[in-house]
Amino acid sequence: MALYEIEKSEIHFETADHFPLHGTLIRGLGQGPMALISSAAAVPRGFYARFAEHLVSHHGFRAALTYDYRGVASSQAPRTWKRPMLMRDWAHFDMPAALHRLEQEGRDHPIVGIGQSFGGQVLALGGRSERFSRYMMVATMTGYWGNTKPRYRVFSQMNLVGVPLAVLLGKVPGQIGLGQTLPGSIFREWARWGRHPEYFFADPTMDAARRFAEVRTPILAIGLTDDPWGTPLAQHALLKYYNRAPTEIRWISPEEAGAPVGHLGFFRSAFRDTLWKPAIEWLRQG
Repeated sequence: MALYEIEKSEIHFETADHFPLHGTLIRGLGQGPMALISSAAAVPRGFYARFAEHLVSHHGFRAALTYDYRGVASSQAPRTWKRPMLMRDWAHFDMPAALHRLEQEGRDHPIVGIGQSFGGQVLALGGRSERFSRYMMVATMTGYWGNTKPRYRVFSQMNLVGVPLAVLLGKVPGQIGLGQTLPGSIFREWARWGRHPEYFFADPTMDAARRFAEVRTPILAIGLTDDPWGTPLAQHALLKYYNRAPTEIRWISPEEAGAPVGHLGFFRSAFRDTLWKPAIEWLRQG
């Protein structure tokens, strides 16, 4: 039974470069922090709906916001949009816009962040890390194919299937097994970064190492031992750049969870009383 009543609204807001985004805002009567949930690559915001609602209805969070990055699910480009969409835009423009929208629910209210996979990278790249009192990362990592498991299958999916489709069709259909359909320009940047052992840290236009070193927000990094993408190597390849942020790492096995979890499973409601509870307690400590 819920402890707090909630109000759920479908919202629209615009980024600094004038791209329209779609989000879901959940408000409650609790006085806990507000939460911004940033998705994994090619995962729609609806995947996090039950977790967001649980934060507000059962743990007294004042609000929670989920949103779709540009080119994903509901946040499609309008017909008048001319500039190619890039994966970096998710971090440089989309996350800061979502954070700004959430701040309107309480400008001086504490905000915590939850990011899955790519959502753990946006903390640094978005340039607003100081606004988060705590940040929980689930299955976060760099996307270098050589750190994944089984790595040759990942390489093939990304580069031998995904990239040719991006060139031929201008998009990569979700049917290839990498999430929602993505614009080809976004997918090609993702794949290009993933071919280098240092991922986007090797891309001088990203200035990523400096951005990551600026972060001092406390981080909880949750890894899943049955995650083929977020392996220990892949997680370390990212977290080593958060070298000034107090970081706690927790690894969870299927045996501890009571069922397989994998790359995306943490946010399934079946884990509400097991995996969610200690993670939410950590978020509330700030």
